[in-house]
Amino acid sequence: MLRVIRVLAANPSVYTLEGTNTWVLGEGPTIVIDPGPEEPAHHDEVLHTSGEVACVLVTHDHEDHGAGAVVFARRAHAPLWAWRLQGASHLTDGQRFAVPGADLETIHTPGHSADHVVFLERASGALFTGDAVLGRGTSFIDPPDGDLTAYLASLRRMQERAPRTIYPGHGPVVTDAGAKLREYVVHRAEREEQVLAGLEAGTGTVAKLVASIYADYPVEVHALAARSVTAHLRKLEREGRANKSGRGASQSWTPVAPAACERCGRPVQGRGRYCGPCSLALLQGDASAS
Repeated sequence: MLRVIRVLAANPSVYTLEGTNTWVLGEGPTIVIDPGPEEPAHHDEVLHTSGEVACVLVTHDHEDHGAGAVVFARRAHAPLWAWRLQGASHLTDGQRFAVPGADLETIHTPGHSADHVVFLERASGALFTGDAVLGRGTSFIDPPDGDLTAYLASLRRMQERAPRTIYPGHGPVVTDAGAKLREYVVHRAEREEQVLAGLEAGTGTVAKLVASIYADYPVEVHALAARSVTAHLRKLEREGRANKSGRGASQSWTPVAPAACERCGRPVQGRGRYCGPCSLALLQGDASAS
């Protein structure tokens, strides 16, 4: 059985829920995931819990996960690995880290941030998700470093690995990983429909969309909501389903009706002339495709 211990950082906020989860796993030497902020008392507790540390891993370089990583790794006399965190060795997709009782695989999962990775413990199906999937609530996407299209692809990639348990960067452990990942995909689809409905109704600014879609949420989360709505709008713009005009707070968005495929009449994603099946048929030289 995989040995996993959580050490909770004392940095609660609307962004971090109860605080950042630092995970210690393995029988010893151990692996430490996300040392969290640069807080000596937190690092003292992690070091007391972890004993000898084989390596320190960081899911992404946001302050609440990686700000204290370099200092912690130095104190632990252990190598530090991250996708782009300054002072760390560079992780690669598929890279493995093994200690007694644990064997982790690195999976690049951009979306919440461009450098985000998760770690899958293959034998147990444990997935350490950082901010890609939370134990409670949903992850926010903050453009331009955050990208919703990439995030949706990352959710699919995690689903393909069929994890059983999620150990998130914030919030409680999730015992039904498959259900949580499906919930996240459905949530994004529902949010996109709400954004599109708002545009159709003429609610064309981010502030107005947030006020409408998040009317039942505390105002403290509206700043995060604005980032998420912007991520959806950028995705729709990239797909040719929304246009923007103006700048700053007065910037407004309008819906764009999807074009019809010139061969079959089906809706076309983006600004192309043909739908996906017809584009493929034309690439394969099938002039009779319809």
